Amino acid sequence: MTGQKTSRRLLGGIALAGLLLTLPALGQDAAPAEAAEAAATVSEGVSADVVFILNSLLMVLGGILVFFMAAGFAMVEAGMVRTKNVSMQLLKNISLFGVACLMYYLIGYNLMYPLGNWIMGADETGGYLGAFGIAVLEAVGVTADTADDFSYAATSADFFFQVMFCATAASIVSGTLAERIKLVPFLLFTVVLTGLIYPIAGSWKWGGGFLDSQFGFLDFAGSTVVHSVGGWAALAGAILLGARRGKFNADGTVNAMPGSSMPLATLGMFILWLGWFGFNGASQLAMGSVNDMAAVGRIMANTNAGAVGGALAALVLSGLLYKKFDLTFVINGALAGLVAVTAEPLTPGLGTASLIGAVGGIIVVLGVPMLDRLKIDDVVGAIPVHLLAGIWGTIAVVFTNPDANLGGQLISIIIVGVFTFVVSFAVWFILKATMGLRPTAEDEDAGLDVAEIGIEAYPEFR
Repeated sequence: MTGQKTSRRLLGGIALAGLLLTLPALGQDAAPAEAAEAAATVSEGVSADVVFILNSLLMVLGGILVFFMAAGFAMVEAGMVRTKNVSMQLLKNISLFGVACLMYYLIGYNLMYPLGNWIMGADETGGYLGAFGIAVLEAVGVTADTADDFSYAATSADFFFQVMFCATAASIVSGTLAERIKLVPFLLFTVVLTGLIYPIAGSWKWGGGFLDSQFGFLDFAGSTVVHSVGGWAALAGAILLGARRGKFNADGTVNAMPGSSMPLATLGMFILWLGWFGFNGASQLAMGSVNDMAAVGRIMANTNAGAVGGALAALVLSGLLYKKFDLTFVINGALAGLVAVTAEPLTPGLGTASLIGAVGGIIVVLGVPMLDRLKIDDVVGAIPVHLLAGIWGTIAVVFTNPDANLGGQLISIIIVGVFTFVVSFAVWFILKATMGLRPTAEDEDAGLDVAEIGIEAYPEFR
């Protein structure tokens, strides 16, 4: 009987401990000193080449997941636009990915990481502009002996991972300007965005530039560096391009233009949700120690929590405001939750990550009608999702990471925003003045699938 009582007490203690562990953490969870010492002891037994392999593997797998986000963007946009413009959105997403990868290779990578890859030990410049030159990978046939020059991870793995982020920034712009922009000027803008604007802004933080060295700016996986940059570029384009024909009436009312396929949009959202585990999780950039691997797992759990918070908040708020539950708000709410938690997915607990994501979902539900009142036509809701939720997520870092300061976060948001918006606006203006951005009214009414591509996504519906 004594043994049974002891066992019951033990089981009860385990159950109570489990219950406490499942409660939402509302701040940074400090690891016990014993756990830190144990992690350090285990890490000391791992050889440098194993660390090299594991770190490189994380970036390769993360890059694959982020690449799959291209499919997610394509499906969300294909579902959100009208039937007559679906093929155009698919073509834009394929083309922009190719342009982004080419420009990041030719210019962007070294511009973002000055004087070569940070993995190779290039000094942080603390400056304003990186180096011009094409990306160069490590030599073929690298071995454990020659890997000392690449002691952290493979240059090729890092480039593969980073180029996917560049393509993500360009994808954000595509959805906002859908249905009323010609293909060629859009791709020319993508050349500038992925070759210059995004790498320069990214270098100011991730390349050891002045936002990092002077302001202590923290942006773990890119709520500002990636998502807000894409959002600012999209906003500048939307203002100069104008709204779709028939979107806004003279009396200020808005005409709904339902998308072609909610199943496609929903599928795209889940693909993006999946890809985000690589986007945030692999941004740890290391899994060669116990601490790093635990951090990767924690980041992925918090990333999921952010999406859940955003989706549920958008579901509830849309139901309260409109008396019906809006699927498009829930789709974008989940994405906004993911964007919001991207700036700091490591230090929050699950409860805090959910709340950060929930605010992102609320921003979407309130942000979409705000843009309508301003007569800014954002077809897929990318500006609230990526720009507004990105700003919120960057500010929210101060709530969980003690190394962040509000002033540094705010000034960095403003600097990146002003730079991206002004340069983007100038590029869009030049393109509008020289070749024009919009198709003719007749082509827009007929749909860009017919007018610019000649291949309709759903010809049997015509």
